Amino acid sequence: MGVAGSGKTTVAKLFAEKTGAVFYEGDDFHSADGVEKMRRGIPLTDADRDGWLRALREMIVRSLAKNELSAFTCSALKAKYREVLQNGDARVRFVHLTGPHTFIEERLKNRQGHFMPAALLASQIAILEPPADALTFSCELRPEEIVRELINQL
Repeated sequence: MGVAGSGKTTVAKLFAEKTGAVFYEGDDFHSADGVEKMRRGIPLTDADRDGWLRALREMIVRSLAKNELSAFTCSALKAKYREVLQNGDARVRFVHLTGPHTFIEERLKNRQGHFMPAALLASQIAILEPPADALTFSCELRPEEIVRELINQL
């Protein structure tokens, strides 16, 4: 979890590669309307995110039912979003990637082929409720370092 540009996809893919986990890209679960709204630089509302979060929760439930180790990417910026995703199940853990806003903004400006513009970073930072119970890593670390420490802590 974390704001756009924090490295969620890179870290989750590497974690999946190192552990044999199944990787799920949270962006794939956004509605076409939600993607278009973000592409135009309009922040999503809680109502916009509701169906997306519920679709992710459905995939989490399926993954848990199969006893599958999985890595999902999702901004999960607010506590209530994380509650939907976790639904009280302690098997669902959060990893929060964080870092200096200028560092993340620079990443977003240099990112190619993604619908999320750097202009929306401020809106994500504004609503971010950092979790108290997540494993937290600076996105300034190399992804390999994050994954190595993540595996050690899990």
